[in-house]
Amino acid sequence: MSTQINRSWQMSGFGLSRLSQVTGKIPEPGPHELLVRTKAVSLNYKDRLIVDGTLIPDLTFPFVPTSDAVGEIVAVGSAVSRFKVGQRVLGQVIADWPDGDAPPVLHKHTLGSSLPGMLSDHVVLGEDATVLAPPSLSDSEAATLPIAALTAWFAMAEATRPVPGQTILIQGTGGVSLFALQFAKAFGLRAIVTSSSDEKLERARKLGAWQVINYRSRPAWDEAARKLTDGLGVNHVLEMVGGDNARRSLNALAADGRLSIIGLLGSMELSFPILPFMRNRIVVQGLSIGHRRSFERMNQAIEALGIKPVIDTVFGFDEVPRALQRLEQGAFGKIVITTT
Repeated sequence: MSTQINRSWQMSGFGLSRLSQVTGKIPEPGPHELLVRTKAVSLNYKDRLIVDGTLIPDLTFPFVPTSDAVGEIVAVGSAVSRFKVGQRVLGQVIADWPDGDAPPVLHKHTLGSSLPGMLSDHVVLGEDATVLAPPSLSDSEAATLPIAALTAWFAMAEATRPVPGQTILIQGTGGVSLFALQFAKAFGLRAIVTSSSDEKLERARKLGAWQVINYRSRPAWDEAARKLTDGLGVNHVLEMVGGDNARRSLNALAADGRLSIIGLLGSMELSFPILPFMRNRIVVQGLSIGHRRSFERMNQAIEALGIKPVIDTVFGFDEVPRALQRLEQGAFGKIVITTT
């Protein structure tokens, strides 16, 4: 295989102008590795931050970005025992976190940041950092799972346990948020979704949102959320913005509520007063995707619950710059790039 051509999108520096398509040899798997022919790649907001140089300013070039992809195993190493040729698989983004507690140095072995990414025709994955893709999902749908779905799942089903009838506030309508909405509906939670777009909020209603709040027309969305819960507040907030937005998230929470820190769309810092945090016994948790065992449990649940990922736009492999630009426009759901 090493004489065949392998297409990749590679960064030679920061910025979209330094991202270009290159060709090289197809890699060969080591003893415990899988060679995977990618079928579809999905984008996360962090991918644009990496391309722009915001998230990892000391990145070494050349570099292949993105972390989420589905593909078919086309070759296996001599010592592989968990998989076989022909199976459809997904890579575990934090490659050294199979189960239990996270590794001491998180993100030391992470696809698309400290490890080469997935924007290639062929990629090599470690067999211990790979899971089977849910059979019911198409390639485009399955590609959306490694970060967006697993982050929502880990926040709602692993780091805590969902209690039917409780209220969760979900900020925005991006990939993590819409998976969280679908999981909330499946778990029997009452989901409040916030957005600046009435059109997106209406679509969220159709996906199962219990209530919606337009934070542009109702900037005090935290007070609006409290009113919807008869003044008690919500039980869980998925914080996607950071900065001062966390103050409103804190105010929206009920006593003994949980604040899951997931996104940094607005700021890489958090700001909220300490007294209500202490008085109301708020639990704050930082989320960093999840481990492989939780990925496997989630995929089983997706099959059992019949959940279908929400896809905003599908681009071809030659349209990667356009796909990354779409991230800036506020997608409803996931952006996918097909490689076939």
